[in-house]
This record gives sequence, C-alpha cells and structure tokens, in this order.
Amino acid sequence: MLQSAKLRLPVWEAVLVLLVIFASISVGIIALGMVPHLPIIFAIIFLMLYGKIKGLPVNELEKGLIQGASSGLGAVYIFFFIGMLISSWMASGTIPSLMYYGFHLFSDLPLYFSVFVVTSIVGIGIGSAFTTAATIGVAFIGMATALDASLAMTAGAIVSGAFLGDKMSPLSETTNLASETVGVPLFEHIKNMMWTTVPAFIITAIVFVVLSPERGQNTKDIETFLQALKEYSHIGWAAFIPFVIVAVLAMMKVSAIPTLSAGIVSSVVIAFIQDRSITFPGMADILFSGFVMDSDVEELNAVLSGGGIESMMFSISLVLLALGMGGLLFLLGIIPTILQAVEALLTSAVRLVSATALTAIGLNFFVGEQYLSILITGKAFEGQYTKLGYNKKTLSRALEDTGTVINPLVPWGVAGVFIAGVLGVPTLDYVPFALFCLLSPVLTILSGVTQIGLSKQPS
Repeated sequence: MLQSAKLRLPVWEAVLVLLVIFASISVGIIALGMVPHLPIIFAIIFLMLYGKIKGLPVNELEKGLIQGASSGLGAVYIFFFIGMLISSWMASGTIPSLMYYGFHLFSDLPLYFSVFVVTSIVGIGIGSAFTTAATIGVAFIGMATALDASLAMTAGAIVSGAFLGDKMSPLSETTNLASETVGVPLFEHIKNMMWTTVPAFIITAIVFVVLSPERGQNTKDIETFLQALKEYSHIGWAAFIPFVIVAVLAMMKVSAIPTLSAGIVSSVVIAFIQDRSITFPGMADILFSGFVMDSDVEELNAVLSGGGIESMMFSISLVLLALGMGGLLFLLGIIPTILQAVEALLTSAVRLVSATALTAIGLNFFVGEQYLSILITGKAFEGQYTKLGYNKKTLSRALEDTGTVINPLVPWGVAGVFIAGVLGVPTLDYVPFALFCLLSPVLTILSGVTQIGLSKQPS
C-alpha cells in the first residue's frame, strides 16, 4: 500500500510539479528518443530533491519510493511467467499452430476486423489482456507479417480486442476491482458497461473492415510462410492443449500464476515429446533466454524467436521505476491535492463523469498503473456520485472506460510496456489504431453530456 500524503500543498504548486514531470518525461521519450527509464529516473531524482527541500527526511522519501514500487510486484512476477509461457508455446508449437490455422480460418475475412473480433472473444474468455496479447496476439502479428500488412494497425486491433475482453470479462481483475471498489455487483457492472462498449465495438469493427487490406495479395509469400511453419514447427491438435488448459483454468477463476504455470509445464512436456533433440539444459535456456527459430524464411525467424524471462527485464525495470515515481507523487501530496481540488468543482453529471475520466486517465499517465487509477479515482469520487444521486454503477463504468483501457496507450505504463514488448510494435506506433481504447473515454464523457445510460439512485 502507498503511504499517506506527508505534505499539504497549494493546488497551483501540485499542478506545477506534475506538469514539470509530465513535460520532462514527454520530451525525453518523444522528442529526444530516449528509453523511458531515464526520464523517469530523472523525475524520481527531481521529486526526491523537491521533498528534501520541503523538509521530508530522505528515509521517508525512500519508503515512499519503495512502497510505490512494491504495489506492482504482483505484475512483476506475472511478467516472469508470461516470458516463459511465450517461449515454451513457441517451442511446443502452440503459437505456430494458432498462426497456421488462423490463416485458414480467417483468410476470407478482412484482416484487422478478424484480429479485433477474435482477440475480443479470447479476451472475454480468458479475462486477461496480457495473456491474450502474448498468445493469439503474437500469432496475428505473424499473420500480418506474412501478408505484408501494417503491424501498427494489427497491433492496434489486438490491443482493442484484448482490452475489450479485459474490460468486459467476469474473470478479469480490473472488472472485479472496479465493481468491488465502489460496491457494485459484478454482473450489474458488466451489464451497465454495454452502454459504451457496444457502440465502441460497432464503430471499431466498421473502421477495421474499411482499413483492412485486400486479401489474396502476396499469395506466394503466404504459401512459403505456411510451408515453413509446417516444416520447422510442430503443427497439430496437441499444440492446442496448453492454450485450452490456460483458458479453462482462467474460467475456473484460478489465479494467474498457477494458470500460467500449468500452461508452461504442459507446453514443456509437449515440446519434449514432439522433439526428442531438446535436452533439459536446452529447455532451461529456452525458458530463460527465449526460443530461437532457425528457418530459411526471415519473417518466420523474426516472429517465432523471442520470449523467455530475459525478454521481460526491460518491462519489469520500467514498471518498477514508474510505480516508484507514483509512490513519491502520493507521498508528497501532489496527486491527493489535485484530486481534492477537482472534487470540489463537481456540481453536475457532465462535470462529474468528465472529472472521473480525466482523473483516471491522468493517473494512468503519472503512475503508469491501471489498478491504482481505478482504486484511487473510485474512492475519490464515490461520495460525490452519491451526493448527486447517481447510481455507483455509473462510476464503475467510467472507471473501466478510462482506467482499464488507457494504460496500454501509455508508453511507460505497465500494459503499454508489456504490449510493445511482446508484439514488437512501439506503443506510439499502435496508439492511433487502438480504436476501442480511444473511443471508450469519449463515449463515457458523452454519456455524461447526454445523460444516456446514467441511472439515478431510487429516491
């Protein structure tokens, strides 16, 4: 848990500090092309100097930094397991089989539309955007590579579908967190999200149909790619066993680490059975350093080489730095001061919903973590929704429409870092095409303007 604020700041000062941090990070990443780690480290140094000037002892600042980072340890451990899952699914033929049969099953449908719909279905069934992107998402990136389609648009469709599933699935941690934070029954919360989710889904699907390239192009390249898949990978029904195991355990609400562990163990067993040349030291190297595809097709080698614990280190280090910065922002009273000031201005539905949305989005950018954006925003505005007579399910929907789906659009956010890493597409490249994620906040603010989908508490 984060420490309570140690400083009481004027609003202007809190806003100024936040703007300085945001500007420095943005300039470092976007204008100077730096890796996100360095601008965030500079921001941490700045915040610690600021706290020292304000009279806080260094040990208190260090505690705030450490406690902020510790709030993301659950995600860090999941990253380790996802890295092993990806490499083991490549070795066992799970991801290659998804790619191979995906070409045949969806070859007659618009590409980006197919990607969006399938990842939405898988995301709802599994309840994890991370797992969806790391498995079926990687397979679709392979399809797009062979079709010479836009990887940015494909990644945007993957992110849109995966986070639609994460937002709407009863198995999703964010869905349960949003409903529990403000005390709304889970399925009532999911049903109420249809007001914004259905329009966003329809608009996104139509746009992806229009944007999709003509099928049938590069036929020779596709056949070469498919032939290489069959020749160098283990394609068959057995390769789907790990995927089925993960999906079933997720639907049984088994927690993430045991579920991912079952997927890893089952795929390792299948890999040993299918390829007798793999040794135990060799498999250990695959799980740590990643799988390496060695074929005559360069595109196949690029898509089916990766994963492993080592591939997650960039993401893990960035997540810990971003959450540590968030811990300092709370400890120094910067974010709490701004939240309290905004709350005092909320006198209508449009102001209330807009403030909720902007706060959740802001926390995603300044803390880099979707769970905190949902939790802090929900607790900050819960009383105001009750005061104005609105049902709290309106609040829980706004939390999901902004807190859940915005994080993959933040280059230094937990989801943004992870998605960019597993798909191999920079966050800023796919952001314009993550249409569902971009539409959801707009539609939730429009609901405040039009009053559509806003329910009042019974008198």
